[in-house]
Amino acid sequence: MKVVVTGGTGFVGRHVAWHLASMGCEVVFCGRNHEAADEVLRLAPTSMRFLALAHGTKDATVSLVQAVQGADAVVHCAALSAPWGSAEAFCRANLDSTREVIDACRANGVARLVHLSTPSLYFDFRDRLGIREDEPLPAPVNHYARTKREAELLLQHAGLEQTLVLRPRAIFGPWDATLMPRMLRVMRRGAIPLMRGGDAELDLTYIDNLIDAIWLGLTRPLPRSYNLYNLSNGEPIRLNHLLARVAEAFELPLRTRRLPWPLVSAVARVLETAARLSSGAEPLLTRYSAGVLAFSQTLDTHAIRNELGWQPRVGLDEGIQRHARWWLEKNR
Repeated sequence: MKVVVTGGTGFVGRHVAWHLASMGCEVVFCGRNHEAADEVLRLAPTSMRFLALAHGTKDATVSLVQAVQGADAVVHCAALSAPWGSAEAFCRANLDSTREVIDACRANGVARLVHLSTPSLYFDFRDRLGIREDEPLPAPVNHYARTKREAELLLQHAGLEQTLVLRPRAIFGPWDATLMPRMLRVMRRGAIPLMRGGDAELDLTYIDNLIDAIWLGLTRPLPRSYNLYNLSNGEPIRLNHLLARVAEAFELPLRTRRLPWPLVSAVARVLETAARLSSGAEPLLTRYSAGVLAFSQTLDTHAIRNELGWQPRVGLDEGIQRHARWWLEKNR
């Protein structure tokens, strides 16, 4: 089976490419970062091919159409996942890339496309537990959520033979460059703010469990032409308990400070306004970044369990331990 992986130099994309190669697939992975690509190739279990590709450029569609020739499937991991950035940057990374993937699949008659979306589409600064895929979506809270929702709509109406869209919650594991690193930086520098008592219930997804879901999506019969599934470890945990486990596993001190959400929200608004009026660079705190730690969000994952037979094989505690062992070895 030949599979093309977009965003293959990123956190999730490299894990997808490595797993596919280990299963005997012919793998072409795309990305912009040549240094990261060298690392992916060096650690690959078998040979893979790298395609330098910048989504949203005039040559991207042509290059991708050529790369997808003869492919059985595409796994679309490329995206800009951040709490801050320009509308143009998010459109280029999340919308233009999806259009290019759709065009490449159509041009080559690719039978299956797996697309990584996000449960940030559900977030609206309130507690939400056990969210199902068919629940109405709130208005997007930022450019990231808006463009990922629009990308889903593109795929829903693309008319491809079979599409699988996954909304994995808070992915972590080796090579994570977003979730855990941000948390660890705050732990090293000072106190982590606990809003609303630090009692928000959170879902996380260990990387291997996501890779298992992607593999099932590539190899199992799909029930519909367009399939949408939530994904998480299915082990909701309160923020204060998660911080304690992470601090212990990563051998870091844990200092917390209880702060009222209205105060944090107001400060974040001021910082965001100042950033927009000056350089436009990401402020030290955004309302979204604070909000995802202040409000509960857990997902109902019955659909993917029942329809694809997926089960998380790496538990939350084991995932934290695995991530910590990798991180400690790399940083000592």
